[in-house]
Amino acid sequence: MPEKTRTGPLHGIRVLEIGQALAGPLAGVIMADMGAEVIKVEKPDGGDDARLWGPPFVGGDSVMFHNTNRGKKSVTLDIKDSADVAKLKKLAAESDILIQNLRPGIVDDFGIGPEALTAEFPRLIYCSIWAFGHTGPLKRAPGFDPLLQSYGAVVTLTGRPEDPPTFCAPAINDTSTGMWCVIGALAALQRRAVTGRGGIVDASLFESAVAWVQGPLNNYNVTGKVPARHGAASATLAPYQIFETKDRPVCIAAGNDRLFVKLAKAMGHPEWCDDPLMKDGRQRAANREYVVAAMQPVLLTRTRQDWLGLIGEAGVPCAPVNDIAELARSEQLHAMDMLRTLPGSGLSVVGLPISFERERPYPAGDSPTLGQHNAEVFKD
Repeated sequence: MPEKTRTGPLHGIRVLEIGQALAGPLAGVIMADMGAEVIKVEKPDGGDDARLWGPPFVGGDSVMFHNTNRGKKSVTLDIKDSADVAKLKKLAAESDILIQNLRPGIVDDFGIGPEALTAEFPRLIYCSIWAFGHTGPLKRAPGFDPLLQSYGAVVTLTGRPEDPPTFCAPAINDTSTGMWCVIGALAALQRRAVTGRGGIVDASLFESAVAWVQGPLNNYNVTGKVPARHGAASATLAPYQIFETKDRPVCIAAGNDRLFVKLAKAMGHPEWCDDPLMKDGRQRAANREYVVAAMQPVLLTRTRQDWLGLIGEAGVPCAPVNDIAELARSEQLHAMDMLRTLPGSGLSVVGLPISFERERPYPAGDSPTLGQHNAEVFKD
């Protein structure tokens, strides 16, 4: 394995992850890919529930587990056992960052909560990932991404007006909460470099859900109007949506008046720019159906590839609507070197969406089997 896999920007940082499912392990794998040593604590009976979150499976564990646990060391501890709690505290004493996303409140029940451990180990940065947050009436409530998409109103903003409440397919709250956790941990790490003390970082799926809908929520706070759903269109810009062509759909995003002028000319209808209902962004947004009714018949006269050429050459942002197979084959995906092959299993996974010195980090290793590193980590 190339040496560069072990010398990322977080090389020398030890992370103790008491995580399962998605948000906590995602925070851990971000740090692992960036060079930190990440020790993953799993329950002895079955380990992380995500090991079974398939199909598909590779080597007995789900692909999702491989993706969010690559490059980590796995140890098994039962936090209901006082001897194992002592082992965990020893690991915490030797760690820079602790990440946990166990059921809300359980760490406090067993004496390994943030206040207890940061008092005992002042340099420790203790990161908790909650469902609904560290305070409030739902503090102890459990939660998964669909619940928070529902509570956080995301499902009411996704889809067409006539659709039932609709989930956003990716686990956006789990994913963003893992990233917010890392951002908080790195900020606390920088603060510790100045003050010498660690501290407590909290993130939650609820806060992430609210952050996703901050635009509609801010607008509601001003207008008192509940936002409507617009399907594959923007709520504030037009034309800024998916259109059908002669064969395949295309996304066109003429986000300002200059781009709309270019679009109208590229589509052979410069007169649209003189139409009072389309003359500027406010008019187009207010008369979206009118704009779409003018554009759609024209777009149906040519193929997607034809329009991507004509509109793209005019400098108007546009893109094909790819399915996952098309994305996997896309030239840009491979040009950006987005995929990483895990050593051992040979599984291809998406790497971190960030580069250092123009190079995407390489995983330090494959995902661990349950308790694979017990002997190494607990050698003393």
